[in-house]
Amino acid sequence: MSYENILTSIEEGILTITVNRPDKLNALNYKTIQEIGAAVSEGNHDKSVFGMIITGAGEKAFVAGADISEFSNYSSIEAEKLSRDGGEVFNSIEQSAKPVIAAVNGFALGGGCELAMTCHLRIASESARFGQPEVNLGLIPGYAGTQRLVQLIGKGKALEYLMTADMIPALEAHRLGLVNYVVPVGELIAKSKEILNKIGTKAPLAIAGIIKCVNSHFAYDEDGFNTEIYEFGKCFSTADFKEGTQAFLEKRKAAFKGE
Repeated sequence: MSYENILTSIEEGILTITVNRPDKLNALNYKTIQEIGAAVSEGNHDKSVFGMIITGAGEKAFVAGADISEFSNYSSIEAEKLSRDGGEVFNSIEQSAKPVIAAVNGFALGGGCELAMTCHLRIASESARFGQPEVNLGLIPGYAGTQRLVQLIGKGKALEYLMTADMIPALEAHRLGLVNYVVPVGELIAKSKEILNKIGTKAPLAIAGIIKCVNSHFAYDEDGFNTEIYEFGKCFSTADFKEGTQAFLEKRKAAFKGE
């Protein structure tokens, strides 16, 4: 599938999705969000893909926020639809059965920070800056930034950054638990691929189960403990479980097939 605002490439089982609007610091408009969602969906349905990376074109920005020019004249009803539709895409990334890493180069502000937080892991360059500056515009985050930031760094610090609109430097983001690693910009994609390649040696159905269970912990209408019990039991009916246990007993490396 061809896209207008993103670039996609698959190399050795890893799908890289690059937001490609560098002239606008990769700002998110409605079309770009929908294209990201479509690309992630394609990755989940492509058997050759075991993991995904979302990043931004150029070194200045991962995604520097939403495209304000698109919604500056929206009504409340139009704004709610924008938030709901974008939220559905972001939820689909968070619920992806295959691991998704945000490789954050430069600014990840507003919708960009929210996009990064939907990914399962975040790797930041040393120059990365995170933030939710919506209050400067008389707004609040619209793609679950108020929810996911609390999940990742706790209520007190989340409230501070949401209300002050202060940016979070990469090293502070790492200290707070917002990002998993901070690396030189030239190592950003390599580090992301290193982690995905390690995950790629594990049982794909078990990885999907892990993602589902962790997401269930934060879902208001699910019991994470029951989800884990169910997913644990489901693993026992897979060929990967039989392969994994047999490989352990035979003292060899398992060859998982996602079956």
